Amino acid sequence: MDGTRAAQLSPLSEHRGQQERPLLVVVIGPTAVGKTALAIAVAKALHCEILNADSRQVYRGMPIGTAQPTAEERAAVPHHFVDFLEPDALYSAGQFESDALAWLEQWFAHRKCAVLSGGSGLYVKAVLEGLDPVPADLTIRTALNARLESEGLEVLVDELKRLDPAHAASMDTQNPQRVVRALEVCLASGKPFSSFHSSSTVQRPFDTLVIGLKRERAELIDRINRRVDLMMESGLKAEVEALRPHWSANALQTVGYREWDAYFSGEWTANHVAEEIKLRTRQFAKRQMTWFQKMEGVHWFHPDQTENIAEVLRVECANRGWGPVQLTQNHGE
Repeated sequence: MDGTRAAQLSPLSEHRGQQERPLLVVVIGPTAVGKTALAIAVAKALHCEILNADSRQVYRGMPIGTAQPTAEERAAVPHHFVDFLEPDALYSAGQFESDALAWLEQWFAHRKCAVLSGGSGLYVKAVLEGLDPVPADLTIRTALNARLESEGLEVLVDELKRLDPAHAASMDTQNPQRVVRALEVCLASGKPFSSFHSSSTVQRPFDTLVIGLKRERAELIDRINRRVDLMMESGLKAEVEALRPHWSANALQTVGYREWDAYFSGEWTANHVAEEIKLRTRQFAKRQMTWFQKMEGVHWFHPDQTENIAEVLRVECANRGWGPVQLTQNHGE
């Protein structure tokens, strides 16, 4: 951080006392609910920066299809763990846990607070509670990939539903590599994949304030549909075409990208692709809410309840003896 920016920081962000635990404000919710706008507003109010907890937005070359924070949003408040990996790179929740905690350790050595924002429930859990080490077995993985080619994804999904119905209900079962990975863990360990996410919580050296955003179903569906229309207008097709050299990468086996297979094969029109993306994004949002609603200690709000959200922040800051907080939010995507 340069000296000019450091000189502009408020007392909220100045070096904390030895006895005071820092605060991580966490903003969660489904895609298109409005997390980015709130995270930026909170970060501005607390004069801090944002860690992005989104397994899709870590990759370069995918800003439209993954709805990464825009250049303007990232200029307003620095975002970390966005747009920093090539599509071919492998990245896991466990790696994110390690990287994010290392960043927080450095940041909290000199600052009192930070914001974690994201829609990837496992990434959020990794930072807040920790994950058990997940077994890997290359022999089983190779065999499962062979079965994927010969038997198809649906057969593997059915097997996963039998071995771990809880995880199958909350994950993206249209992502072949995630299905293979979950089955690999089930078969290698003899335990459900979800059991590695539900162990005792690790104690972190920081406090958390978790703010959840939710909207009425019809309202969220409308926002998702409008977002996909905007993606198409903004050049999603060109973005996908530029990514075709990486087409087998796990990063692209996700909503907004895999639907284009049928377009390139001549089976679907671009309009049909857009409608499929809308449908699968709505399904994705439902799975996200299923995950987040199981979390404890979440303060749930509609994004328009700015004053209620601000009051939760004011109480938290007042209890810590921090200065007044002014939350100003533009209600964007």
